[in-house]
Amino acid sequence: MEQLISIVDKNDQSSNEYLGTNSWTGIKLKRLFLIVKDQSPIVYWVAIIISLLGLGCVFGLFIDDRTLLGVNVWLKPLKFSISIAIYLITVGYLITKYPYSNKKKAIINHITAWTLLLEFLIIFYQGSKGVQSHYNMATPFDGILFMFMGVFVGINVLTMVLFVADTLRLKLKVTRPVQWAIFLGWLIVLLGSWIGGQMISQLGHSVGVVDGEKGLPFVNWSVKGGDLRVAHFFALHSIQIIPLFAMWMGHKRKLRHRTQILIVTVFAFMLALMIGYVFYQAKQGIPFVAS
Repeated sequence: MEQLISIVDKNDQSSNEYLGTNSWTGIKLKRLFLIVKDQSPIVYWVAIIISLLGLGCVFGLFIDDRTLLGVNVWLKPLKFSISIAIYLITVGYLITKYPYSNKKKAIINHITAWTLLLEFLIIFYQGSKGVQSHYNMATPFDGILFMFMGVFVGINVLTMVLFVADTLRLKLKVTRPVQWAIFLGWLIVLLGSWIGGQMISQLGHSVGVVDGEKGLPFVNWSVKGGDLRVAHFFALHSIQIIPLFAMWMGHKRKLRHRTQILIVTVFAFMLALMIGYVFYQAKQGIPFVAS
């Protein structure tokens, strides 16, 4: 046990040398990637693979003129490649701050990496065929793929629940304001997962219009009717937004921890309020940005 603690401490020391516990300036992408590569290698390499496939999607945008629901068939896999890669790197880094054993970290990292890789490969495969990946029950095979996507998402939601509980229960290797920000970030991510469940239950993301109506550039959020993807997007990325805000504030402002926690709470509440509003807006069939 002492040897294990020594290894964990050594890893954390290495992490702090790379990033600096309280240093905003230490948060540089290159260093962050080095930490993830060193301490969460499976997550790192899966993120790299998905990013490379995302580059393939960019290539597809230029050479393939097929469209699906009004946009190029490669746009959706591209968007998911970016979102999933960011999430993987986030988990790969944050998990180094939990006082887990190396075995527990490896199990969580493997579960997260493999389920999200399989999820993305289904999206990529269905995109390459020019058919929908989500809500697609056109054939039994399409339905099975969609079902597996739901299973993979469900497994990841369980890991999020674990992170929520452990962020509240354990002492992370970060300052108290940052730990509180991570906790609030995970809570809002769970809200985003629930919004995802709303889309699955109605087999679509639009309200008041059919999926595939005219949308905003790249994100393709509907400008004609409600679109649940807006709230889903902001909620899922709260786990990056809120902790980064807390780390920035901790570096820029010489405030007491209690004050920082209060400001982080207000910031997270405002973000949650905004997400709640755009969700309500979408449910009324109102576009996030009207054309």
